[in-house]
Amino acid sequence: MLTLLGISMIVVFTYLIMSKWLSPVASLVVIPILFALIGGFGPELGDMMLEGIKVVAPSAALLLFAILFFGVLIDAGLFDPLIKTMLKIVKGDPVKIAIGTAVIAMTVALDGDGTTTHMITISAMLPLYLRLGMNPLILATISMLAVSIMSGMTPWGGPATRAIASLGLDANEFFVPIIPTLFAGIAAILFTAYVLGKKERKRLGVVHIKAAPEMKGAYAEAAVASAIQYDLKRPKLIWVNLLLTLTVMIVLVMGLVPVPVLFLIGFVLASVINYPNLEQQKERIVSHVGNAITVVTLVFAAGIFTGIFSGTKMVDAIANSLVAIIPDSLGSFFPMVVALTSMPFTFVLSNDAYYFGVLPILAEAGAAYGVSPLEIARASVLGQPVHFLSPLVASTLLLVGMVKRDIGELQRYAFKWALICSLVLIIVAILTGAIV
Repeated sequence: MLTLLGISMIVVFTYLIMSKWLSPVASLVVIPILFALIGGFGPELGDMMLEGIKVVAPSAALLLFAILFFGVLIDAGLFDPLIKTMLKIVKGDPVKIAIGTAVIAMTVALDGDGTTTHMITISAMLPLYLRLGMNPLILATISMLAVSIMSGMTPWGGPATRAIASLGLDANEFFVPIIPTLFAGIAAILFTAYVLGKKERKRLGVVHIKAAPEMKGAYAEAAVASAIQYDLKRPKLIWVNLLLTLTVMIVLVMGLVPVPVLFLIGFVLASVINYPNLEQQKERIVSHVGNAITVVTLVFAAGIFTGIFSGTKMVDAIANSLVAIIPDSLGSFFPMVVALTSMPFTFVLSNDAYYFGVLPILAEAGAAYGVSPLEIARASVLGQPVHFLSPLVASTLLLVGMVKRDIGELQRYAFKWALICSLVLIIVAILTGAIV
């Protein structure tokens, strides 16, 4: 009975999200309550939901303050010198342009928001691609892969945050073992950029561009592509901001402070250092809080879903049924199975449907084989490069619109590179012990 009820809940939840009959937040709250009432769990609903919210609260705090922290640093212009330098270095060499695109995209993607990454990267680099006659799909592919790695695997990015919240994990325990895999993903993106750039160099050659007025305009546009008012920039504080960022990253890796607290402190220091005026601080918070609150609300709604899913024992019943049909020979390879299946699953399902509906079941099934939920969570994010080719991803729809291409063109062009990137992540995660 519980197995049927749980599967029905996931099917209805997934359908309503994919058909857009309900928003993800509404689906995460309304559907589990409805099915819990059908199952006769009405009197216990309040406690289940509160317990779920308690579990995801640290993840919500982490996401909120990480977005605000990186948002303030981007506003202050921490990454502007890197963007300007890359644009000067790349000049007319397609290989350098492709690699420069990767560096810019991965840097901007640190804020965990795919939409912002694409807006800045495409605005900065598209004039250069068009001037040289380079294929804009190269730009789109590199930007998409950068978001899939930097946003997909960092604990303040959407997929990892969902995995952590769904399974009630500690962000630091999730992230530190997967850092070598993250660097492997960065290397895979740079390699992809090099190969694609080399093909364009063979086709176009190195174009020696003179500093024509229109080119100066393109560089100027690129340098301020984030569309942030110049009076918010803090070029004199660049080294202070860099030191602050490095300190936060080092403390995060060392695990000296809980990650939500660390990013709260980092955000407060970044705000006070760069914008001592209280009105400016409020303006910076307001400018970024919209995106942050949207995702934080989603995380708390996920707490309702997971609290009911776990409290009613539906997840246990489904997991037991799943374990019964999985051959024992695959038990020791379960994290790898999760990693490989995450590619097709997240392509056809939204991240909300996969991480809040499917992942808890996989975690419970893995527990039967002695596999830690942390390994399942890490394995689940390794298919993100393929996921970001899905038409269900809003930022990808924005991306193809900005480069004036159809999503089918991007899928045909980028699928091979996304698949390679995911396979590299899986192999390195296994070799480094992030998943066993």
